[in-house]
Amino acid sequence: MGFLRRLLEIALPPLPSQKPAPTPPTGPMLSSRLQENLLRIGKEFGSSPDILVRDFQIGAAGGVPAGIVHSDGLADKAIVQQVMMRALMLDVREFRSGEAPLAPGELPAFLRQTLLTVSEMREAHTLYEVCDAVLSGDTALFVDGYPQAFIVGTRGWKDRGIPEPQTETVIRGPRDGFTETLRSNTMLIRRRIKDTKLRLEMMKIGRVSKTDVGIMFIEGIAEERVIQEVRRRLRSIDIDAILESGYIEELIQDEALTPFPTMANTERPDVAAAGLLEGRVAIIVDGTPFVLLVPCLFNEFYMSAEDYYERADISTGIRYLRLVCFFIALIGPSAYIAITTFHQEMLPTELLIGLASSREGIPFPAFIEALIMEVIFEILREAGVRMPRMVGQAMSIVGALVLGQAAIQAGLVSPAMVIVVSLTAITNFVIPHYSMAISVRMLRFVFMALAAGFGLFGILFGVIFLIQHLCSLYSFGVPYMAPYAPMIPGDIKDSFLGRLSWKRMSTRPKFFSRNKARQKNGGGDPS
Repeated sequence: MGFLRRLLEIALPPLPSQKPAPTPPTGPMLSSRLQENLLRIGKEFGSSPDILVRDFQIGAAGGVPAGIVHSDGLADKAIVQQVMMRALMLDVREFRSGEAPLAPGELPAFLRQTLLTVSEMREAHTLYEVCDAVLSGDTALFVDGYPQAFIVGTRGWKDRGIPEPQTETVIRGPRDGFTETLRSNTMLIRRRIKDTKLRLEMMKIGRVSKTDVGIMFIEGIAEERVIQEVRRRLRSIDIDAILESGYIEELIQDEALTPFPTMANTERPDVAAAGLLEGRVAIIVDGTPFVLLVPCLFNEFYMSAEDYYERADISTGIRYLRLVCFFIALIGPSAYIAITTFHQEMLPTELLIGLASSREGIPFPAFIEALIMEVIFEILREAGVRMPRMVGQAMSIVGALVLGQAAIQAGLVSPAMVIVVSLTAITNFVIPHYSMAISVRMLRFVFMALAAGFGLFGILFGVIFLIQHLCSLYSFGVPYMAPYAPMIPGDIKDSFLGRLSWKRMSTRPKFFSRNKARQKNGGGDPS
């Protein structure tokens, strides 16, 4: 089926470029009477004290009645007071001094072109549009006699600034990371890609939360087929709230019954920018510092941003080291269980005698012994993460040393098992992406059970089944194991087997950008 799907993708031409159709306004229409609109707004919000409603006169006494609605804490008070209120109540007299009164219908153009010195201003015709704008930090201006509201951009809530990424640390590379504010995240990406082809599309997801979600891509590089699929899946989401990008990842992923992540997430703007340059689509969710990148491949989870800031030979060596650590983290305990239980003849005599003597008096078989130690390490790992940062790391280290030594002295586990489990835990930390490291931790228990039941034959069966499962996965129409299955020799230049120098990486991955394979700017992908 995967081969047939791939043939259809190659045979069928890409769909023509289509812009998302604007959604018609829904909900009750606004009235031309000012007080009626203000009363409806107050009733809609239940007279909440943080929703500020004020009526006033535009100009001198006897001017045009008007009113504003904004949210305290979400809107910038300086803009509301100094720009809007001052202009509407005081500056309008200077602008209109000695002139004839405005004719009916001239006020909207006068506000837009002369009076309000703000960059963002639009009209809203329904009550729901006004409520959404106020809850997003904008200010709604109502004028008596006009059946619409003027939405003025006044967003100015507090954020925590531009932090250093906590989950993708590097020795050499940028130190800025995404924040919980969507506009700050789009700014960090545009700061790195100063191209007019960089597109941003916005939509709201969540019937109650109405979370702002942005789609970013580079027109002409990203495939239109992938862009349309992202739009379709996002629009199909029907849920009360989106509180983190993990909600969207789980709702639109290709395959739910798999332990492997089929969507990449990153906290680094340079990684997101590099993904866009390769032809990927970024999904930015307001309220979370993690940006999703689609499509994604299996080998991306074993690459670090720092691989592209060091020399190619150093990066290649580190990637081989990560590959070795992946196999140790996956099948290290299971290999020990299989050899000590079923295949003792594979060990040298001296080593076999040493292991047998160390296991003398242990009341459990190797599988139960390994299971106990793995569960203890998982508990210590989770406790270290959940505890306060100042004591979490010290607690996990001291706890591991104390419990390991106490377990050996009590005769519950052998010293060799402690070494194997400790080495497995350390190699698991070498995997750069936390989502893939969790998958390896889960699969480790499956391989331990196979080794306890069938020895090395069980491990071999598990590896074959795992490879077959990986080759059957897709990420937004792209084979998960590309460029190895299917084989694309031109794309192996940058994979978990290493990377070539920048002079020899002049093409984008074909599966991501068949529209324009050549990299005219020489960009890479630290993803």
